[in-house]
Amino acid sequence: MRKMRWVVLFLCFLAVAINYIDRANLAVAAPQIEKELGIGPAQMGFIMSGFFWTYALMQMPFGWFVDRVGARVALPIAVGWWSLFTAATAGASSVAAMFGCRLLLGVGEAGAYPACAKLVSQWFKPRERALATGIFDSGARVGSALSIPLVALIIDTLGWKAAFIITGLFGAVWILGWVVIYRSPAHGDMTGEKDVVHAAPAEDAQNSVTWASLFRHRTLWGMMLGFFCLNFTNYFFITWFPSYLVQTRGFSLKSLGTLGMIPALMAIPGGWIGGFVSDALYRRGWSLTAARKTCMVGGMLVSSAITLSALTSNIYLMLAFFGISYASLAFAGASIWSLPGDVAPTPRHVASISGIQNFASNLAGIVITTFTGVMLSLTKGSFTIPLVVAGGFCLLGAFSYLVIVGKIEPLQVRSAPIAARSPSLEFDRDSSPTSAG
Repeated sequence: MRKMRWVVLFLCFLAVAINYIDRANLAVAAPQIEKELGIGPAQMGFIMSGFFWTYALMQMPFGWFVDRVGARVALPIAVGWWSLFTAATAGASSVAAMFGCRLLLGVGEAGAYPACAKLVSQWFKPRERALATGIFDSGARVGSALSIPLVALIIDTLGWKAAFIITGLFGAVWILGWVVIYRSPAHGDMTGEKDVVHAAPAEDAQNSVTWASLFRHRTLWGMMLGFFCLNFTNYFFITWFPSYLVQTRGFSLKSLGTLGMIPALMAIPGGWIGGFVSDALYRRGWSLTAARKTCMVGGMLVSSAITLSALTSNIYLMLAFFGISYASLAFAGASIWSLPGDVAPTPRHVASISGIQNFASNLAGIVITTFTGVMLSLTKGSFTIPLVVAGGFCLLGAFSYLVIVGKIEPLQVRSAPIAARSPSLEFDRDSSPTSAG
């Protein structure tokens, strides 16, 4: 019975890892694509930003969709969609076509985190939730780490187009595994534990919570700002980091696939440790607020070390600063992704709140990709200003989680009168593992 939740968590981990391989492959292939298409860094920054436009805009609708139909259905739909347009990128032969593929990629990838956060909130108690979140979220770092040597190897052997086709096939394999493992009647022990989940709320007017009522809370705004700041720095690693190593530090494809993995490898245990520490503090008598904020604020403060990477000429010291920053972002991220389950007014709003905070955070992807591309054009290839600005956003994020985010507890919202429910967040009964959510 108990092992089913770890199976679900592992599947979430794999989905997120594939998600990040498929969004990070463009960063590794960027130098080759620039040469083939005859474009510069500003145009490449524009192409990279395409993913984030739809990824950000679809967070809230996809969060609603996950709460509506359940994560069991929504997650494989998302994986199938983004895998299709990952492979389709291989056929793009112009800036417009490449940008279009990235737009459509973002639509599908928007479903991953709301669905995974929903599943964790269903299968894990609050005292276990941050560690579980840290584990599935570490798939992002695993995907980022694997994408560098994997995509570099494929490009070196078969060309950049083959890299998109091959990485797009990973999602098809995952969907097959999800269908066989998660829903197979042969696995009778995969039914979950009744004591793990929230009790389903009564079906009455008191459970109709409007979107507007959620945005009246400063905690939600603090979550949005703080996560924006984290992802401003985080997405440098997903987008421009390989180009930085190649163009500024002189890395070859071979060294990019070895030394370039160091920051992402450091970040993988960073997320696990962050989740373990947050849950351990809570179990030892700390309030949930103190446990979560200690990890979020501390992680954001230390992550500002990314600025120091621009101030040293030593390759290994530079990689160490990048690694410390990336690991600290992951350390904070475990608690950040626990927040939707911690503050949701009912279990039926977890994915929606996940989508709201992730919408704000991924606006940072648009900003960092475009801003960095423009700065490179204006400064003739210097990454110093983007790295300094990234460190500043880390400090702002720490302030947001410390001051703007209030007590970590379910938001107290007033439901609208029945006649005034527009739009309401009345969702399906996907609030327990027995509903195969």
